[in-house]
This record gives sequence, C-alpha cells and structure tokens, in this order.
Amino acid sequence: MTHQINAAWGAGPSARYEQLAERFRPLFANLREGAISRELEHRLPFEEIQLLKASGFTAVRVPTEYGGSGVTLPELTNLLIELGEADSNLVQALRGHLGFTENLLNSRDEARRKVWFERLVRGETVGPATGEVGSTPQSHLNSRLYLDGEQWRIDGNKFYTTGCLYSDWIDVAVSDHEDKRVFVTVRRDAEGVEVVDDWDGFGQRLTASGTTHVRGVAVDTRNILSVDEKFQYSPALYQIVHLANLAGIGRALSGEVAAAVAQRTRSFSNGNASRVAQDPQVLQVVGSLRAAAYSASAIVLKTADALERAYQARLSENDPAVRQAVDIAELEVAQSQTVVSDLILEASSRMFDALSASATLRPLGLDRFWRNARTLTSHNPRIYKDRIVGDFAVNGTPPPGQWKIGVA
Repeated sequence: MTHQINAAWGAGPSARYEQLAERFRPLFANLREGAISRELEHRLPFEEIQLLKASGFTAVRVPTEYGGSGVTLPELTNLLIELGEADSNLVQALRGHLGFTENLLNSRDEARRKVWFERLVRGETVGPATGEVGSTPQSHLNSRLYLDGEQWRIDGNKFYTTGCLYSDWIDVAVSDHEDKRVFVTVRRDAEGVEVVDDWDGFGQRLTASGTTHVRGVAVDTRNILSVDEKFQYSPALYQIVHLANLAGIGRALSGEVAAAVAQRTRSFSNGNASRVAQDPQVLQVVGSLRAAAYSASAIVLKTADALERAYQARLSENDPAVRQAVDIAELEVAQSQTVVSDLILEASSRMFDALSASATLRPLGLDRFWRNARTLTSHNPRIYKDRIVGDFAVNGTPPPGQWKIGVA
C-alpha cells in the first residue's frame, strides 16, 4: 500500500509515482506549515519558491539525460495536486514556468533545448508576460520588438505576469516589425525590466500576478521565438495546472475542516451528540468535502492522460494525428473544468456548515480556500466550456484554437 492509497486518495498515475513524490513530500509539508501566516501577513513566498527550485521540483519535466526527473504529464499533475494542497499560490506562481518548460520539450531546436535545460536544472525559472489590459485588440499587442541601430529591444507594459517577481527570466509576448506575435525571453534583472507587486485580487494574493514593465530592454536574438513554434496543446496544459491546483485546494480544505471538527469540544444543544466529532450530520458534511476533493483529483488525473497522449503524438510527425490528439485533450479539459470548478467552489463554501461562526475568524485563514478557488475558476472562462463540448457532441465541431482576450 502506498501513501496516497492509505490516505484514500487512490493510486498515483504510475508505478513509480510514490518514489517520485516521496522526494518532495517533506518539502510540501514544510511549505504547508507556513501557508496561513504567509496569507495573513501578505508575505511573498520568495524563500518558498527558492526551496522548490533547490529541490529540483521546477525541473521535474526536464528529461533525465539533461539532469531532470523526466516525469510524465500525469505524474506532474499529481505532484501539482500535492503542492496545491500545501499552498495553491505556489502552483499558480510556477504555471508560466511549466508552460515554458513544455515548449522546450516540444522544440526541435536541440541547441536551444540544451542551453535552456541546463538553466532549468540549475534551478532557474521563467515567468510569463503575455497579457495586456485596456484597449489592446484581440489580434494585436501594444508591446513591441524593434531595432535600435543594430540592437533589438522590447518595450511594453504587461499585466497578469504571474510569478515573474520570483523568476530568473521573463518570457515576453510582443509584436514584431511585421506585427506578428513573437516571444522574447529576457533576464528579470536586465536593465529596463521592472516587476511590480500590484496584484490586488481577493484571491491568489501571493502569486505576484501584477504588472511587468519592459522599457528598451536589449534582446538576444537567440531568445526570440515565433508564436508558431509554441506547443499546440498549450491551452490545455495551462488549464490543467489550474484544475490540479483546485483539486489540491479541495484536499487542503477537507483536511483542515476534519482536523478542526476533531478538536472541537463545544457543541450545540440542538445537535446530535455531546461532541461534534460524533455528530452524524457534521460527519456527513466532512465526508462530502472529502468526496469532492477525491472526485476532483480523479477527474484531473484522468484528463492528464489526454495531455500525455497529445505530447506523445508530436513524435509521430503525423499532423492529422497530432491535431486530433490536441483537440481531444482540449475537449477533455473542457469537460473537466466546469465539474471540478463546481465541486471545489461548493465545498469551499459548504465547509463552514461543519463548524461554527468561530471558523470565520481571520487567524484560521479558512476563507482563503473560497477566495483562491473563485479566482482560479475565473481564468479561461468556464461558462464557455459546456457549449464547446456540446457543439462537439452534437455537430462534431472541434474546440477553438488558442484563445485571446482584448477589444474585438
């Protein structure tokens, strides 16, 4: 029997998963101990991210021949669930880095792969700077790549730059001289780069998801990548990180509520037992929370298999087969998104029914679960997913390609 089976979360995604996970579980436990105090004090997790880098967690997808752990996408997903259980801010802060790594895994440029894999194995991470706010059109970016004499430079203002404050590099989406979208990777400490912690959302408060300014930043042309070179299942990959994080939140809230119920000595006169821990109605609530977390985890891990198939399909060099695998992965993610979102959002509200008004006191930090889950489920709007799935089921319509946001 394995740790995960003994905890009644079900078997991991592979025979070797327990061995992989045991390497990181002491660190996850340490990170979880400080999660509430970080949240209450708004203490940004610089130290915690550094611990994850030093542990090799940020390089787990890097192939073993380059010094990484070579984990599969289902194995990565299960690890993210466990990290999300410790602190969902940390999963979110690494989301862009995971996407950057995945793009390297799909690259055919061996020189680029070698350079970057060596950096990642050293613990270096890459944050995303893609989004722009305001009147930016959907088909255009105001951020620019331009030639200054003989030196290429970038200018722009980005928002939703999640995790860039903790990263060594920033991958910036800009428009080039032909108004085509390209990605330019620059050092976070390069002259002209400024990352501002101005994220003021009510959830995921410690992800530094605010503004990044790039002002005349010099560019190494080897670090310019066309949007056409991005891996095809990127929307599905980025979304499953959210879903894994939600499943982790479900595990965390169910565990904290169970522990709080077990410790309670006060009970209501109109309850069913002298101790809350023996009250069948309260136990039913606690059980429903755990069932929601279990179901969410199982769904997310099943969906990760579809992403792994999309990743493996690119080896076939059969474009129709790759396209089909990517479409199916997108559909499976869409089918999962609304269900997993509803399970965890409902659980993060219903959990208070197992406790009393004292559970709303700020030092307990239980409100963070709903706030964080509500924030995560607002990304890549779930209201469109059932329609996309229904259109496939009825009309055979494949899911739309990479979505963009802006003025239509």
